[in-house]
Amino acid sequence: MKAIIFKKPGEYAYEDRPVPQVEKPDDVQIKVLGVGICGTDLHVLMDPPMHPAKPGIIFGHEYCGEVAAVGEAVDWLKPGDRVIVDPHPPCGCCKNCRSDCPGQCTTLYSQQDTPWPEHGVTRGLFADGALTSYTCVPAHSVYKISKDTPWQLAALAEPLSCVGYAIEKLDIQAGDTACVLGAGPMGLLFAAMAKANGATKVIVSEPYEYRREKALKCGATRVVDPAKEDLKAVCLEETDGLGVDHCIEAVGQLLPTAIDMIRPGGKIVMFGHDETAMPPVRLAEIVRKEAAIFGGFLGKYYFEKTARIIESGILPLEEIVTHTFPLSEYEKGLELLRAGKALKVVIYPEEY
Repeated sequence: MKAIIFKKPGEYAYEDRPVPQVEKPDDVQIKVLGVGICGTDLHVLMDPPMHPAKPGIIFGHEYCGEVAAVGEAVDWLKPGDRVIVDPHPPCGCCKNCRSDCPGQCTTLYSQQDTPWPEHGVTRGLFADGALTSYTCVPAHSVYKISKDTPWQLAALAEPLSCVGYAIEKLDIQAGDTACVLGAGPMGLLFAAMAKANGATKVIVSEPYEYRREKALKCGATRVVDPAKEDLKAVCLEETDGLGVDHCIEAVGQLLPTAIDMIRPGGKIVMFGHDETAMPPVRLAEIVRKEAAIFGGFLGKYYFEKTARIIESGILPLEEIVTHTFPLSEYEKGLELLRAGKALKVVIYPEEY
């Protein structure tokens, strides 16, 4: 089967790989239907890279598929079932998992034999992923989703799980106000989720007009070009001088801006992932506002809920998936994303 193989920073290859087979009792062989290109993938393919990956692995971690075969211990899945996959599932039994911190699973983060022990064994980054025709994964990382769900939308399950897990920390209530910094795919998912959770005003800050227009279709009630408008003034105007109840940072460098946007007692979730960012922070402002600041990372134990959310159609996911390409045209997807002419690109295999 053909696969996209990460070679080294700035380099990948389109190569043949053997089809993985069911070997363990709890294995599930999955026929890949769609794989989203993640912003992390773009960071890995930079030279120098902004995120590490293991050379020689099959790329791709945001995917959905169809069950092709199961091990003898798997009695709740059968060939033909449509599924979404957690590419970095927690073990469920280590001290962190048993202490309600699955995002810090010590089994997942135990790569002591690699140069990146702080990163989990995520499929598509540090173990073989899904930019190919078939994958084989443990059953506990697989979740059913309706067969009626378009594969292009089901491929959003992994990023949506991360967004859902993070936004629940804010506990958005009906009538709340929110500001989202950044309208990339993750920012748009946050805007859509904030609106679905009951926020009556969702202000989205984004410098690119194309993304601002998409934000208005994904739940934003007002969009701001931060290069031309005073975002803080807009947030104060929209909240009668108070500041927003919640701010979602989906860029990675804008914590000081997020602190400016919230009201006293407001909440922030930091989600944008930039390993190099070290912004100056006004600690006194956090203290005076008694701000609550959360980190959002992976979508642990959220995939079951994600499947229901996607099936419901409550979110305008079709606005976020802007392009699909066959595996052999993977480079076209990368080019569009690098040029800022696409949001979420989903790749599909051409052979089985």
